[in-house]
Amino acid sequence: MNKPTLVLGASLKPNRYSNYAIQRLVANNIEVKALGVRTGEVSGVTIETEKLPFKNIDTVTLYLNPKRQEEYYDYILALNPRRVIFNPGTENPELYKILKENNIEFEAACTLVLLSTNQY
Repeated sequence: MNKPTLVLGASLKPNRYSNYAIQRLVANNIEVKALGVRTGEVSGVTIETEKLPFKNIDTVTLYLNPKRQEEYYDYILALNPRRVIFNPGTENPELYKILKENNIEFEAACTLVLLSTNQY
C-alpha cells in the first residue's frame, strides 16, 4: 500500500509540521519525495529545491500558504497525483477549482492525523 507522496513546502526545521510529516510517512513505509526552499535531508529523504518531474506520485501534501502555492499550480497538475491534501492553513478554493477541473481528488485534512488514524 505504498502511496508515493510529495511533501510540498518541506522544511529542515524539526519543529515544522512538514518535517514531522516526512518522518511519519517514512515510519509508515511510504515512499517520500520532498520539495522545499533549502536542500537537506530528513529521515533519509532528500529535500529538493527544484520542481523535479517525479513519477508515480499518488499524493501531494501541501505545507505552503495559498499565496505561495500559486507558482506550483502547473507543477502539481503535471505530476498528475491521485489526490492533494491541504494541511491546516493551506486551504485554497482557487486551487480546489483547478484540481476539480482536472479530476484530481483533494481534501482539507492533516496528514499527521490521517496517518495516526490509519486513514492515509
